[in-house]
Amino acid sequence: MKRAYFLSDMHLGASYLPDSRQAEMRVVRFLDSIKDDASEIYLLGDVLDYWYEYRYVVPRGYVRFFGKLAELADSGIKITWIIGNHDIWIFDYIPGELGVEVVDGVLDREVLGTRMVMAHGDGVWQSSRQFRWLRALFRNRVCQHMFAAIHPRWTVPFAYSWSRHSRHNGTPEVAARETDRLRRKAEGRGLPYNISRLRAFSLDYASTHEGCRYFLFGHLHQLVEETIAPGIEMIVLGEWISLFSYAVFDGHTMQLCRYEDA
Repeated sequence: MKRAYFLSDMHLGASYLPDSRQAEMRVVRFLDSIKDDASEIYLLGDVLDYWYEYRYVVPRGYVRFFGKLAELADSGIKITWIIGNHDIWIFDYIPGELGVEVVDGVLDREVLGTRMVMAHGDGVWQSSRQFRWLRALFRNRVCQHMFAAIHPRWTVPFAYSWSRHSRHNGTPEVAARETDRLRRKAEGRGLPYNISRLRAFSLDYASTHEGCRYFLFGHLHQLVEETIAPGIEMIVLGEWISLFSYAVFDGHTMQLCRYEDA
């Protein structure tokens, strides 16, 4: 039986991971474990903690992960990568070299006979003026060309520093603190509000688009599965920093799972 797999928020390359190489290899092992029954794989954003494509050079890192994506795509598995807020600057290398479809925004698609709506989630529930300004700035072509003109020795450290904010370079203790920070953030007043925004978006979208069965999001680093209306379910996919979570659909049933590494 062929299945569709959904995962998000691996943040590969993040400096707060205790071992970036091992984090990459864990994802590679997962992809290798599903290659025999996967017909479609959907990556719902923040797959990489930072990525900027240059015209003539390939940024360092992710070789094993990219190689596995290319292998799976060459074998006939359809892979779709929805851009998140950390991997915004994907242009033509990943689709052209790896055979991966790249989508910026909301994806409405029939998957194994069932209509699903997918998005990273940042553009759905974030509404502050500052966030809208940054989102527009990062997607502005003129700004992208200006950024590309700066030597990577300056832009790459700056980007990782931006991503890290107040976090420090990875150790097991720092990774544990990061996991605890995300848990405390989730238990605060922000998460219910953000989930309610995703729920409101899903219900509003479903009211004007008949036949939507599942709405899937990333971004919040939490596992959420709820029925938001008769016959309509909303799923938030979690992350690969500590949960190692994903969803799998067999044409009839959607399941949220956690990968147990061998």
